[in-house]
Amino acid sequence: MAKTNTRYLCQECGGTSPKYMGKCPKCEAFGSMIEEIVREDEISKPSSVVRGLSGRSTPRRLPDIDVGAEDRIHVPIGEFARVLGGGIVPGSIVLIGGDPGIGKSTLLLQMTMGMASKQRVLYVSGEESERQIKMRATRIMAHNADEKSGSISLPEELFLVTETNLDVIMDHIREIKPTLLIVDSIQTTYIPELSSSAGSVTQVRECSSQLRELAKTSGISVFVIGHVTKEGTIAGPRVLEHIVDTVLHLEGDRYQAYRLLRSVKNRFGATAEVGVFEMHERGLVEVSNPSEAFLAERMVNAPGSSVAVTMEGTRPLLIEIQGLTSPTNFGNARRTPNGVNFNRLLLIAAVLTRRARVNLSEQDIFVNVVSGLKIDEPAADLAIAAAIASSMRDKPVRADAVLIGELGLAGELRMPSQMPLRLREAAKLGFKVAIVPKRLRKSEPWTKDIQIIEVRSIQQALDAAMGKAPAPQKGRKVV
Repeated sequence: MAKTNTRYLCQECGGTSPKYMGKCPKCEAFGSMIEEIVREDEISKPSSVVRGLSGRSTPRRLPDIDVGAEDRIHVPIGEFARVLGGGIVPGSIVLIGGDPGIGKSTLLLQMTMGMASKQRVLYVSGEESERQIKMRATRIMAHNADEKSGSISLPEELFLVTETNLDVIMDHIREIKPTLLIVDSIQTTYIPELSSSAGSVTQVRECSSQLRELAKTSGISVFVIGHVTKEGTIAGPRVLEHIVDTVLHLEGDRYQAYRLLRSVKNRFGATAEVGVFEMHERGLVEVSNPSEAFLAERMVNAPGSSVAVTMEGTRPLLIEIQGLTSPTNFGNARRTPNGVNFNRLLLIAAVLTRRARVNLSEQDIFVNVVSGLKIDEPAADLAIAAAIASSMRDKPVRADAVLIGELGLAGELRMPSQMPLRLREAAKLGFKVAIVPKRLRKSEPWTKDIQIIEVRSIQQALDAAMGKAPAPQKGRKVV
C-alpha cells in the first residue's frame, strides 16, 4: 500500500502547506487551512489531469477552423437569458451560487423543462432523488396544465439521475449524449481515484477541470451549482471561479419574495446585468417590470421616503429608500444600513451634517432599501441623503419626484452615467419631477416627458425636494 501523508489546504485559494497555519501564506485568509490525508501516488500525479470525450488534441491553423453558425441556445426564461447575454453559448460552463433554499435548483429545473422540448438535457443531482425532483417538476408544471383535463405534460427529453461519482456521470453522458448538462452540486461530486472526501479543495478543483474539458471538447453546455460560505462567496478554492466561463449569483432576502440573478463573470456577455424573479409556489416567476413591483407598496407623502433610479446593467430600476433618525440613547450614535454600504452611509451623514445644516451627531440613523435589494451605485447618494434629511425634518419628499446624483465631500452633486435612460424610465412610471445634478457639459438633450430640476449642491437639492429648511430660532438648533 502507498504511504499516506498529511497536508493542509486553503479553502479559499487552494494553496498547500506541510503544517497548519492560522493564516494562509498565499491569500492571507484566516482560519481557511484544513487537514487532508493523501497518498504518495496522488501527490506524484499532476494536479491538472483532465479527461474529455474527444481524445488527443491536434493543433490546427486558424483559417482551417470551422466555427459554423455558433448560435446561442434559446433559453425560455427571458430574465435568465438577459443575464447570460442572450442565451447559452454551446460548450460553455456556468457556475451558479447562492444561499441554501434561495432557488438555484428550482430555477435550473424550470429552465431545463422549458428547453427539453428541443434539446436533450441530463440533470445530475447528488442531493435529491429522481422522485423528489419529479415531485418538484410536477408542482412547477401544474400552472400549465390543461384546464379541461387537468393533465400535466412533462418533457420527454429530460433525463434525471442521482449520482455523485464523476466517472459514472461521464458514462451516462456518453450513453445519452445530451446538449445540456446540469450538475447539482459540485460539492457532492467526487473522483474515486482521489482519497479526499467530496467537497474538499482537491475534489472540487479536479471535478471542475474535468467538466470544463468535457464542455470544451464535446460542445455540451454545462451548468454547475455551487454552495456558498457564510460570507456569501462560493465555497471551494478561488480557482473554481477561474475555471468556468460564467459565474452567476442568485441572491435575495429569505423573508422577501424577490430574487435577483447577478452576473459576476461572463466571457460571452456583460457582467452588470441582473434578472429579477419572484418566488411562488410554482417556482420562480419573471418580473417583467421590476420598478413597478418595487414601488407597489410605497406610502406616498411619508417622511423619510425617497425614490432613486439605479442602473443594473442596461436596465434602470426605480427603488424606494427609507431613512429614519432617532435621538441616540448612548454615547455614540449608531449608523445601521440595510442594502446600503456602511462606509457610504457614514460619508453621506457627514456631508449632511457639515454642508446641509442637518445635525446628525446625536441621531441614530437607519437606512433601508425596500424589497431586500442591495445598492452599490453612487447615483443613489442623493436619494439616501434626502430620505435621512426628510426623517430628521419630519417633512416628506415630493411624492412625484425622483432623485438622482452622486454626492461629493464638498456637498456638490455629480452626474451619473446613462442619465437619459434613467429619466425615461421614471417618466414611464408616472413621475413628474426629476432632481438631478446641473449639467456642465453638452450631451444628449433631456426628455420632455418629465420636469428636470438641475441643482449644484446638496442644500439646493433638499430645498427642491422638501422646500427650504425652517428659519433658526433663538435657543433652537438649526436642522
